[in-house]
Amino acid sequence: MTISVIGLGLIGGSMAIDLKRRGFADKVLGVENEPVNASAAEKIGLVDKVVPFGEAVREGDIIIVAVPVGAAVRMLPEILDIFREIGATDKIVIDTCSTKSRIVRSVHYHPFRARYVATHPMAGTEYSGPWAAMPNLFDGRACIFANSEESDPKAVNTIEKMYDVLNMRPIYMNADNHDVHTAYVSHISHVTSFALALTVLDKEKDEKHIFDLASGGFSSTVRLAKSNADMWVPILSQNRDNVLQVIDTYIDKMKEFREAIADYDEDRIRGLIGEANRIKKILR
Repeated sequence: MTISVIGLGLIGGSMAIDLKRRGFADKVLGVENEPVNASAAEKIGLVDKVVPFGEAVREGDIIIVAVPVGAAVRMLPEILDIFREIGATDKIVIDTCSTKSRIVRSVHYHPFRARYVATHPMAGTEYSGPWAAMPNLFDGRACIFANSEESDPKAVNTIEKMYDVLNMRPIYMNADNHDVHTAYVSHISHVTSFALALTVLDKEKDEKHIFDLASGGFSSTVRLAKSNADMWVPILSQNRDNVLQVIDTYIDKMKEFREAIADYDEDRIRGLIGEANRIKKILR
């Protein structure tokens, strides 16, 4: 089995490590446009060799597209075009992107659509680049399979086995539902973290001791603000409508807190916190 990983950052690099280490892949090829990152990926052993895009697609049995979703939407049809050109009815391409509706639609009518399996491994950190890759990143996490009924069943089964090697549990849903759910559980978390960081940075201009007093609560809340803009701009753009709806709901909840605090309404504040505490029953 030869795996080709396009994009050797946190997700692609971490997949490369474990798929080789756990025996699923005999050989791992990488594609990385940034020369410094490409050199680092080879030196630290993320891949056996960094090769050009076309060679990776032609040589790989499974092609993993682990680039920002804006680039992935453009890249996926090109990969399926190469499959068609060489008559590759046994190759599989997957993506790992955080939004699904647009990328699935981009190849809906492609004659080799069945060779594409849309996935989203729900794992990650705020760091990026080949240096961020780590073993065991995916252990115990969920992996979304979107619109899998449009893919060849044998291809889906192969990718299920691949994610099983990564110790991930599969969840199946359509692309539109996926984008709604990720807006609530992932995308809004990043937006609020970015906004909090901007708020504190703005205040820090006048009050130099804010960061000296920052505790673990602040660090964990603002951690996601370290995330890469090149990744998150296309995510928020492509999932615009869902993200806007969640932001509006979040603003409404912030207004409720503001009004209760402004009115010295301790009962209402306690009630809001009590309602929020119900999350403990879901997130244990």
